[in-house]
Amino acid sequence: MKRELTCIVCPLGCPLVADIAEDGSITVTGNTCKRGEAYAITECTAPMRTLTSTVRTVKGGVVAVKTDRPIPKERLFDCMKIINSLKIDLPISIGDVIIEDVFGAKIIATQNKK
Repeated sequence: MKRELTCIVCPLGCPLVADIAEDGSITVTGNTCKRGEAYAITECTAPMRTLTSTVRTVKGGVVAVKTDRPIPKERLFDCMKIINSLKIDLPISIGDVIIEDVFGAKIIATQNKK
């Protein structure tokens, strides 16, 4: 099976082709660096995503947040359920940890709010 991808690791956006053999081995072509090859293999075997969202505040506003590292793509909706169940107190500063561990990542604030 062949899968066509566009690498998102750097601004070059290399067009990648991942050839997935019956034994599960993957050969990647089109990449100009090893990071592109690693991206294609991960995308075909265990895709990961960094989640960006907002968390409600007790006073009714929202604060922008994100995971501090990629989490498994299939856990994004589960992570959103957890985030949506929260209401946080202000003030919040960029980098404050909102949730310590969600699927191996921290949820951190990406904006200051008073």
